[in-house]
Amino acid sequence: MPATWPTAERTNPMDAPCWLERTAIVAGPEMMDALARTSVAVFGVGGVGSWCVEALARTGVGAITIADPDCVAQSNINRQLPALVTTVGQAKVDVLARRIADINANCAVKALQKRYTPETAADFGLDNYDYVVDAIDSLADKASLILRCTSAATAPRAGFVSSMGAARKLDPARVSVAEFWKVEGCALARALRTRFRRSGEFPGCKFRCVYSPESIPQCGDAGANGTFMHITATFGLRLASLIIEDIYRRTHANK
Repeated sequence: MPATWPTAERTNPMDAPCWLERTAIVAGPEMMDALARTSVAVFGVGGVGSWCVEALARTGVGAITIADPDCVAQSNINRQLPALVTTVGQAKVDVLARRIADINANCAVKALQKRYTPETAADFGLDNYDYVVDAIDSLADKASLILRCTSAATAPRAGFVSSMGAARKLDPARVSVAEFWKVEGCALARALRTRFRRSGEFPGCKFRCVYSPESIPQCGDAGANGTFMHITATFGLRLASLIIEDIYRRTHANK
């Protein structure tokens, strides 16, 4: 179960577990309690999603669900947190779940080696979470997750954030945040908007995206887009920051 800290008895941020003391100094007891009670689902724990999960766990989020069907491959080692020579062939969610447990033993981790698709969408209970993070690569699956997370009937309780394309980027300073319809210079965002227009189905509300307008040329054609770890990690950490910032604002609104 997630750790819960009774706010009535917590007046000093330094009362937090020793490994969270530096966080508690800036967050305060009310935010620390809110973090411990927060549930987040992250879909896709590759180059972007795995770094998002790491930040959430180290900040004290109390319940994290991670969903990804893939196993670690050698080609993942350049950018994905679960990917090591010793973890090749293991399920990404299992590797990451063990890592979270090593960081925060009080975090309730649910590892789902399962792909989110339009057909499996109802299995995930998106409205049971406070926040949902979209770090999916597949266009069809991503579009479906966006539609369900912005529908009043199936949306998470507090918020939804989405990663646009992180491939073929070099400059982390150009990684930005914008509302989906205001994202510029991103091929994935354009493809999603085209898909929504052609289908006649549109997101039910505004939501924020992490993106970069940058596009650098590739040196050769390997059948996949090239990526740098410092970029995918920046995307993932920025996604986590949107959730952490939202919790901070909610718990410090009247201060």
